[in-house]
Amino acid sequence: MQVVLHAGAHVTDEDRLITCLVDNAGMLAARGTIVPKPDDYRILLRDIVNAATQNGVSPEARDVILDAVLPGEEEAERVILSNDSFFGTHKMAVKRMFYPAACARLEAMRKIFPDDEVELFFAVRNPATFMPALLAMTNFNTIDDVFRGYDPFSFRWSELFERIRAQVPDIPITVWCNEDTPLIWGEVVREMAALDATVGFEGEFSLLSEIMTETGMKRFHAYMGEHPGMSEIQKRRVISAFLDKYADEEAVEEEYDIDGWTEDKINQLTDIYEDDIMAIPQVPGVTMITP
Repeated sequence: MQVVLHAGAHVTDEDRLITCLVDNAGMLAARGTIVPKPDDYRILLRDIVNAATQNGVSPEARDVILDAVLPGEEEAERVILSNDSFFGTHKMAVKRMFYPAACARLEAMRKIFPDDEVELFFAVRNPATFMPALLAMTNFNTIDDVFRGYDPFSFRWSELFERIRAQVPDIPITVWCNEDTPLIWGEVVREMAALDATVGFEGEFSLLSEIMTETGMKRFHAYMGEHPGMSEIQKRRVISAFLDKYADEEAVEEEYDIDGWTEDKINQLTDIYEDDIMAIPQVPGVTMITP
């Protein structure tokens, strides 16, 4: 069985991805992919993984999880689990590095499912916006509290994936940039659900409605209806063209009024992030979805 774990990052898709998959659960189940509702397993999985990291894996851990996520005696070829706090809470996301607890928790997951194929899906985000967004989700008082005294320019997403590959090298990793999600939404969903590119699904363009004007969405849907059967690359080109013309600028722009978060710092962090993005797909076992 394939066990797909979507583990964040925090403040990226904010459960839009798993909600889309749950909305398509019936269609996916017919193809052997089970998408349980997060309330059925998040607390249970957290408790089992926490216990495993501290006391080792109990023999019944796998069965307990599968009993919670597989209805009745149903069999599955693929199970999708999602929790942006799997690697820790918002406060645990940044401490000397991104998600320091990631390896221990993935190693526990690997031991819980020793004979299954575990896969990791993960979205990264520009630290220039990721850090302020984390601040807003915690009880930290300042942006410096988020960094806990560490250099804000030292954090690299590629380092996280290098660390994971070193400790659990048999877990394939699929990564994408949160900033690209509206353009690659369809491919992300299909990769996670193991769906063929020709299979449509409910909510394929739902993310666009958050960043495109109402007029643009109406014209976009009309255009897509007139041009069925497009490939993912063709769809991306159409989405890019419509966003160029109909993007909702207020929805696209992110502004943070935070002491010490200067334009110069934002630009420097963005430059580092763009270089880091180039390094991520160089990590063995990592597949990066790009526009």
